[in-house]
Amino acid sequence: MKRAVLFIVVLFSVVVSACSGGAASKYPDQPIEIIAPANPGGGWDTLARTIQVSLETEKLVPQPLSVTNKPGGGGGVGLAFMASQKGTNNTLVVYSPPLIINFINGTFEGKSYKDLTPLAKLITDYQVIVVKADSPYKTLEDLLAAVRADPKALKFAGVSSPGSMDHVAFAKIAKAGGIDPRAMDYIAFAGGGEATTALLGGNVAFLSTGIGESVAQLEAGTIRALAITAPKRLTSDLLKDVPTVKELGYDVTYEIWRGVFGPANMSPEAKAYWDATLKKMVESATWKAQLVKLNWSDAYANSTDFTTFLAQETDMYKALLTDLGFAK
Repeated sequence: MKRAVLFIVVLFSVVVSACSGGAASKYPDQPIEIIAPANPGGGWDTLARTIQVSLETEKLVPQPLSVTNKPGGGGGVGLAFMASQKGTNNTLVVYSPPLIINFINGTFEGKSYKDLTPLAKLITDYQVIVVKADSPYKTLEDLLAAVRADPKALKFAGVSSPGSMDHVAFAKIAKAGGIDPRAMDYIAFAGGGEATTALLGGNVAFLSTGIGESVAQLEAGTIRALAITAPKRLTSDLLKDVPTVKELGYDVTYEIWRGVFGPANMSPEAKAYWDATLKKMVESATWKAQLVKLNWSDAYANSTDFTTFLAQETDMYKALLTDLGFAK
């Protein structure tokens, strides 16, 4: 009798385990939406669409994938939308340093990466300072000299909100060059296309932007890069002749990490699925080809390591924004 009972218990456990495994293996059972919290043309949009293309080309996700742009508030509109998805599993969002910066400077009204589920850090981009092809400013020093003479005379633009990534990147350079960053006029656009149009139309003197979103215009020859914030020169044909800010005499580097997140309280099954799937994606030929095309550097970190990294970045940016006078 005892053996019979034991057999039934074991059999029941096996059945439950099999059923649980089957249930977990069904994820994802709905289409996946990837949120780009900005207009088309910027770094977030480019990353979201690159993820979509890579996952589809490599057939890594058995459900349709789409990208939805939710611009506004320096990424705040997208973050508010993700808050509405708390506890769900089928919406992803991409972010970069503004997720932390806008928490510190008050733009996100207390919301931070802790209101999301970090899934993977994917790439590192660097900031590039660009002007129109026919700009009178031929070098970074030409540009800084003009700004020193009259900080209000030269407006510059980016796609992050005031006091956030694009603004902060040039503010670091300006401060190293003896300029008060708060004295300059920065104009924030909702997308890279709008910012580039403003530059080409002469409405701003220069852009502070990520390399990835400037590649097309650099290749077309409509803009020129004066300097990049990488620790050393990049080796691509497009950028090998562009000096780093550091080699020009200013001890400044600036890294733009970019990563992907799920909603808060994502299920363990969904989180594990994306941990495994995104790792396969970054190892794929399609993804690696996109890194080369966009001049991005691989910076993959899984969900656990990415969460640790975000905590460290928060501490670093608190100190940096305080130093620049942007913290609140």
